[in-house]
Amino acid sequence: PRPGSPTPVATHRVDLQRSYKSEPANITVKVGTTVTWTNNDNFTHSVRLLGGADQPLMMKPGESVTHTFNAAGQFQYDCSLHPKDMKGSVLVEAGSG
Repeated sequence: PRPGSPTPVATHRVDLQRSYKSEPANITVKVGTTVTWTNNDNFTHSVRLLGGADQPLMMKPGESVTHTFNAAGQFQYDCSLHPKDMKGSVLVEAGSG
């Protein structure tokens, strides 16, 4: 992959770092996986799935939120408070894990 478009990492845990970044920003999971985002920053952040009707999942420093992905597809997300800087994606693949 070219720089700036990293290959999704197979993990179900995303850390929100102090640099307004999601690490790893792009992940891949199997259908039915619950993804956990943990806020390791000093500020409140959120996970907002784009294109969905869900409300942003808010996290104060040190808190975590989860979302279970029950359908295959590419799901973009951002922080509703810092959408320009904090964004990522979850690639959900069908099949047994």
